[in-house]
Amino acid sequence: MQSRILGFDVARAFAIFGMVIVNFKIVMGATTGSAFLIWFAGIFHGRASALFVVLAGIGIAFLTKKAHSCQDLTLILAKRKALIKRGLLLIIIGLAYTPIWPADILHFYGFYFLIASFLFNLSDKKLLILTAFVALMFPVLLMLFDYNANWDWSALTYHQLWTFDGLVRRIFFNGFHPVFPWVSFLLLGIWLGRQNLLDKNKRKQLLKYSLIIWITTELFFWTLNLWLSYNLADNIGLLLTTSVIPPMPQYIIAASSLAIVLIIISLNVSEKYSNNIVVKYFYQTGQMSLTLYVAHVIIGMSILDYLNLLKNQTIELALFSVLSFCIFAVMFSVVWLKYFKVGPLEWFFRKIINL
Repeated sequence: MQSRILGFDVARAFAIFGMVIVNFKIVMGATTGSAFLIWFAGIFHGRASALFVVLAGIGIAFLTKKAHSCQDLTLILAKRKALIKRGLLLIIIGLAYTPIWPADILHFYGFYFLIASFLFNLSDKKLLILTAFVALMFPVLLMLFDYNANWDWSALTYHQLWTFDGLVRRIFFNGFHPVFPWVSFLLLGIWLGRQNLLDKNKRKQLLKYSLIIWITTELFFWTLNLWLSYNLADNIGLLLTTSVIPPMPQYIIAASSLAIVLIIISLNVSEKYSNNIVVKYFYQTGQMSLTLYVAHVIIGMSILDYLNLLKNQTIELALFSVLSFCIFAVMFSVVWLKYFKVGPLEWFFRKIINL
C-alpha cells in the first residue's frame, strides 16, 4: 500500500510541474525562442491538468472504497456528504480565487466532486460507459450552443463571467475545464482507483494498452490534420485535433490514456526506487499539491509581475522561471513536511471539511 500511495504522490508532483509549465508560458507570453522548447512546453497543455483530475478520481475511489464494496446505505450517505462538502468548499475557494487567476481549476473541481458524490457507487462497467457518454456529449453541445460565446480568444479573456448565463456556460460548457466533458477524467480516475494497481501484471497490461491508445490517437489525428491542412479549411481541422480547446472526444482519449501511462510509470518508479532521495522529494512535493497550485499563482506570478516578466518573453526565460519555481516547490515541500504532517492549505482544507 505504501508504494502505491508514493506513486500517486509522484504523479501528482509531475502534474503540478506540468501545470506550472503551461501557466507560466501563457502569462509570460512565451511565443518566441527555440522551436523545440515551444513544442516541448506545448506537450503539457491540457495534459497536466487532466492528470490532476484523474488522480482526484483515484482519491475518491480510495475514500469511497468501503462504502462501494459493502453497500452499506449509512456509509454511502456519509461518503456522499463528505464529497459534497469537499465540492462546495472547492467551489467557494475557486470562485474567490478566479479574479486572481481566471484559469483556475479548483471551482471546476468542486462541480466534478458534486457530480461524483452521486455516481461513486456505480459499477465499474457503468462508470466506463458514463465516462464515454460524457465525452461524446460535448460534440452534441457544440452543435447546440456557441462555443465562442463570451470569449476573446486573442487575449484568452472570458467576458460576462459573473453573469448567471456566463457563469453557467463557462462552468459546464466553454470554460477552461468545463464539466462537460472534463468530469469524464474524474470518472475514469474512480474506475482506475478500483483496479488492483498493486498487481504488477495488471499495471503492465494497463500501461501497454494505454500507450497503444495514446500513440495511435495522437498519430491518427496528427496525420489527419496534416492532410486537412492541404485540403480543407482550418476551422474544420480545429475540431479534429487532440488539442484541449475545444475538448473533443479524441482529446479526452489522448489525455486520459497519457494520464494512465504517467500514473503507472510513477507507481513503478516509486516502487522500485522507494528509498531514492529524488523519489522521496517528488512524493513529498506531490503531498503539497493544493498549496503549490495556489502558490504558483500567488507567489510565482507575483514575482514575475514584480520583475516585469509578464508578456512578450522568450520560451527559454519562461522555462527557466518554471525550473526556479519547481526547485523552490520541492525545497519548500521537503522542509515543511519535516515539521508538519500536511501542507498549509491541505491542513486548512481538512479543518474546514471536518467542522
